[in-house]
This record gives sequence, C-alpha cells and structure tokens, in this order.
Amino acid sequence: MHSSRAILLLLALGMLCIGPGHAQNRAVDSLRHLLRTQARADTTRVRRLHALVLQLASTDAPQALHLSRQALGLSQQVADTAGIGRSLLWLSILHRRLAAYDSARVYTRQAQELFERSHDHRREARACLELSLIDLQQSNLTAALAWALRGLPLAEKSNDLATQTQLRATLGSIYWKIGDYEGAKLVLTKALEDGRKLDDQQVVAAVLNSLGSTYQQQQNWPQALYYFRRAVSVSRRMSDTQNQLVNEIGMAEVYSQQGNAARALRHGQRARKLVRATSDGFNLPAVEILLARAYLLLHQPDSAIALARHGMQLSQKNRSNGNLSDATEILAQAYADVGNYQEAYRFQRLFAAYQDTLAGEATQRKTSALRYGYELDKKQNQIELLTKTRQLQEQKSARQRQQMYGLWAGLAGAVLMAGLLWRNVYIKQRANRHLNEKNAQIASQRDDLTRALTELKAAQNQLIQREKMASLGELTAGIAHEIQNPLNFVNNFSEVSTELVEEFMDGPWQQLPEAEKAYATELLESLTQNLQKITQHGQRADNIVKGMLQHSHASAGHRELTDLNTLVAEHLSLAYQSFRAKNKSFGATLVSDLDALMPKLNVVPQDIGRVMLNLCTNAFYALQERQALGQSDYTPELIIHTKRLSQQVQIRVQDNGTGMSEEIQQKIFQPFFTTKPPGEGTGLGLSLSYDIIVKGHDGTFSVTSQEGQGTEVTICLPL
Repeated sequence: MHSSRAILLLLALGMLCIGPGHAQNRAVDSLRHLLRTQARADTTRVRRLHALVLQLASTDAPQALHLSRQALGLSQQVADTAGIGRSLLWLSILHRRLAAYDSARVYTRQAQELFERSHDHRREARACLELSLIDLQQSNLTAALAWALRGLPLAEKSNDLATQTQLRATLGSIYWKIGDYEGAKLVLTKALEDGRKLDDQQVVAAVLNSLGSTYQQQQNWPQALYYFRRAVSVSRRMSDTQNQLVNEIGMAEVYSQQGNAARALRHGQRARKLVRATSDGFNLPAVEILLARAYLLLHQPDSAIALARHGMQLSQKNRSNGNLSDATEILAQAYADVGNYQEAYRFQRLFAAYQDTLAGEATQRKTSALRYGYELDKKQNQIELLTKTRQLQEQKSARQRQQMYGLWAGLAGAVLMAGLLWRNVYIKQRANRHLNEKNAQIASQRDDLTRALTELKAAQNQLIQREKMASLGELTAGIAHEIQNPLNFVNNFSEVSTELVEEFMDGPWQQLPEAEKAYATELLESLTQNLQKITQHGQRADNIVKGMLQHSHASAGHRELTDLNTLVAEHLSLAYQSFRAKNKSFGATLVSDLDALMPKLNVVPQDIGRVMLNLCTNAFYALQERQALGQSDYTPELIIHTKRLSQQVQIRVQDNGTGMSEEIQQKIFQPFFTTKPPGEGTGLGLSLSYDIIVKGHDGTFSVTSQEGQGTEVTICLPL
C-alpha cells in the first residue's frame, strides 16, 4: 500500500510539468469562442487547443482527450514539431490518469524519441519524468528509476529547476521503496529546498509525504507522523482534497503499524470520506485495504475480509502490485483467524509472489547499478565541463591583454564623468538646502499668522461678549432703579397695613358685638394672609433688584493674597451645610483634589467665595434632581480640583447630576435665565459669577455638560 499511496502526489507533479492548475470557466469559454470563430489551421490554433486541454484536464478528461487528439492531428498537418510533442505528452498524461498505462507509455515514448531527435533536452526530461511516473504507478521500480535517472541530467543541462525538483521527488520516492532510506532523505531534502524556492506547494506536499513514508519504513513513527501532518497542513492551505486524502492514509498506516487500531480506523474513515467526496477511484482500493487492516487489528475478521476482497478486485483492475500485496497479506491473516486455513494458505502464496515481484534481490542490484552509472556519468560530465572551462579561460586571457589599454582609457573617462556628476549633485543639493530653509521660514510665518488669527478671533468673541454683558448691565441698572422706589412703597405699606390690623385686633375688635366678631375675625385673618404674601413676594422682588444692581456694578472689594485651596474648601463646606439645612434628606460624596503646590493668588476673596457658593449650590441642586429619579445604582458626587498650570491656576467643579442639553448651555450666562421652578432661583448666579471671573479677574470661565451624565465648570485665573 505504501507505493500506491504515494503515487497520487507524484502524478500531480506530472500535471505540473506542462502548465498551471485548475480550469477556469471564463478561460474555457474564451478559448472555445476563439476556436469557433478562428478556424484557420496553424500553430496558433494548436496552442489554443493545448490551452483548452490544460483547463479541462482535471475536470473533463474525455473532452480533454478528444481535444488532444485534434491538436496532434493538426500539429502533424502543419509540421509543428513542438506541438506534436506537447500533444503526445498530454495524451500520455490523460491516459495515465484513466489507468490506461499501455497507451500512456506508447504516447510518452513517441514524445521522448521526438524530443531526443530534435535535441530538446528540457522537453525530453519531462517525457522521462512521465515515463518514470507510469512505471512507478505500476510498481515497476527498475524502469521507473532508469527513466528518472535519465531525465535528471537532461533537466540539469537545460537549467529547468522545476523538472529537476519533480524528478528528485520521484527519485526519493523510488529510493525509499527499494530500502535506500538515507539516499531517499538526501535527495528529498534537496527537492524540498528547491520546491520552497520555486514556491511550488504541490511539490512541497509530495516531498513531505515521501519523507513521512521514508521514516515510516524505518519505523521512526514520531518523524513519520510529523511529516504527514505537515503535508496535510500544506494540502489544506491549497484546498487540495486529494493530497489531504493521501496523507490521511499515511497517518492511518502508521497508527496501524503501531497497533493503535482506534486511531488507524479514525484516519481511515476520514480518508474514505475524502475518497467519496472526490469520487477518487484510484485511491479507493488503498483506503479499503487500510480499513481492512484496522478491522483486523480490532479482531473483526469478517469486516476485514469483505473490505480486503473488494480492494483486491479494484487493485486488479488498476494493476497496482503494491495494493495487491497488502490485500493478500490481510486476507491470509483474516482467513486464518476465522479458521479457513485453505483460503489463508492460498492468499499467503499470492502474497509471497507479489513480494518477490516488488522487492527481489535482482531489483536491488539493477537499481544500485543504475544509480552508480548516473553518478559516474555526472562526474565525467563535470570533468569535461572543467576542461572546456580551462580552454575558454585561456582564450579570455589573450583577449583581456588586448583590451587592457582600452579599459584604462575608459576608466579615465568614467572618472571624469563621475567628477562632473558629483559637481552637479553638489550644486543641486545646495539649492535644495536653500529651498528647504525658505520653505521652513514660510511655514513658521504661516503658523505664526494662524496662531495670531486664532487669538484675535478669541479676543474678538470675548470683547463682543463683554460689550453685550456691559450693555445688559446698564439696562439692568436702569430698570432696577426704576423698580426700587415703587417696590419700597409696596413693602412699607404692606408692613404698615399688617400693623394696623394688629392694632384693630387689640382695640376696636374688642368692642364689636359677639355676633359680629366671628365674621370680622375671618375677614382680618384673610387680610393678614394677603399682606404676608405681599410682603414675601415684595422681599423676593427686592432680592432680585439688589442682585440686578450688584450685577451691574463692579465689585468694590480689594484684592489680597489668598490661599485658594483654603477658600475653596471653606465655601464647599459652607454651601453643603446651607443646602442640607433646607433639604434634610439630601446627601452627597464630596471629593477635594487640591494641588499642594498651589501658590497664594491676588484676588478679591469675597467675590471668588461668592462664585464658589453659586457653583456648589447649582451642583447640589443638579445632584438632588437626579437622585429624585430613583436610580438604584446612583451615588451623588461632587469633585473639586485645583491645579497650578504654567501661567495660571485652574479650578474645576465636577458633578454627576442631571447635566444640561446643548440648548440650555447656550443660555446659562444670560441674566434671569434659570431652569429652577419659580421662587427657587433668580437666574443671576452664573451671570454674576461669569462677570466676577472674566471682568473682575481677567480669567476664563467655561462649562461642559452632557445631559443625564453631569456637568463640569472650569475656571482659570492668571498668576
């Protein structure tokens, strides 16, 4: 089984001798169209027929045979020697694939004799490879070795590395079959190296398989399995199911020889699945014989007999002596196990006959002599080549003496030319350096202008904002002054009216009849409640007016060196306690990340404190609003960071409250804008804070927020 198992990969090499791989529908249609529309009998039509055969060889062998015969007839008609040879080789390859070995051998011999007469060493080497594969497929090792050794020097002489590699792969397979394992490993290692150099994965897969078989014959099971697995990996990368099948068979054989029936059966069943998937009639008998051996190991002789007999019948049709030898051996053992010694004896005799055919001493002597002859011829060719080389060198020396003076003159001219080229290169490099310096200056000026424009736009936007806020402040101040006087009257008369009601209750009310006191008491209580509401809303309006006046006037505070960390911490605590006093159920996590290297800053501490109170109060309100949503995994948190930067200090107030939408963020610095319910905010806190930071301290004030996630306020003050 070993010889038949390795043959499929080597047969693929024979296909590679002629051209590239699988058929492509588009190419087939194009070639058929050209053959239909251009019916002129010439060498171009012969080449097109060969190209179509190449596309159909692996998918439609009968059609490829028909086209090859057409190509042969047309080549003979137009006296195209190369076309005749290629047609004969294609007919040989296709007949060999159909197991018609006699016809294949006739066509290949005709091609080989034709190439020999025309001294076409490259194609003659390929014909020798084809003849070697035909004999190898029939286990005629002597003839296979003779043709391979004849073809290798021809391939070397024509520098055809691809054919050399394929012939070495074939030789390696023959060597291990005749027991020359070291010779097989030597030639296969060279074939593997050349296959990788050519990036020919088909050759690589075939050589890896042969190496695995070599180590298998030496009973080096780990190495055998190693090379078979590598061959399977290469076949899978090529999506080559047939090559994968051959190596699955190899692994099954190794496990069978180790006595591991379970693994042998598993790989054999994989091989049978691949045979069925590819309709591979050639490897079917080998797989069935392999499964028969596995069942024999599992002590199931009936299954082994059925499979071995069927495999033997198929092998007789294919005339595969290796498979027949394995099948008869299994049948002899299986019949002995079931007690049918007559049949066991008959198959044992057949097994011995096949063994004599495959591995006789005469075969060993013939193959050794042929190999020695090849090595001797190779040495003689090398000696002749050295002699011719010496003669050529003497002739070259004479010519070199005559050419010496011309060489010196040419060398002088080359030196002069090199000097001129160097001068031109130097001038160009100097000009390029100057140009690069100018480009760098232009880029620097451009960057400066871009930076200045950006700063100018920022200053312009800040100036516009300040002018808007200043105009709004003037308007606010005017309105506040106009409202203040009537508001004072409302508040004062409300208080006076409340006092008059109290005086009435203390005096005239006592003198009323008892029947009228109840009615009068009801009226006075309603009047008192109304006066209290007037007083309450009057005080709220008064607070708004005072906030408007405060917003419109610059701060009168004095700047002083202030510890910003202490100021921030104190007002954070003050704001938190104040907010909790009004909202007993509220609680939050406070985090102070204060820079220990923060310097004292020249600011108005009352104003900065007011800003911190506003920001913390707003943050606590947002935290309470999100807490009221009832999210189970939510923890209110307020973080305040202080950090010293290069030319300024930074304060960041960060909360994980409700956040703000983009629309609200556009309005937060407008006076009187608030998102709180009526009575809970004046809408002047952020506007006043912005003025304190930007106008009062020449700083920056920015807000970033994400709705539903939180808000971060960043304040930067110059050092």
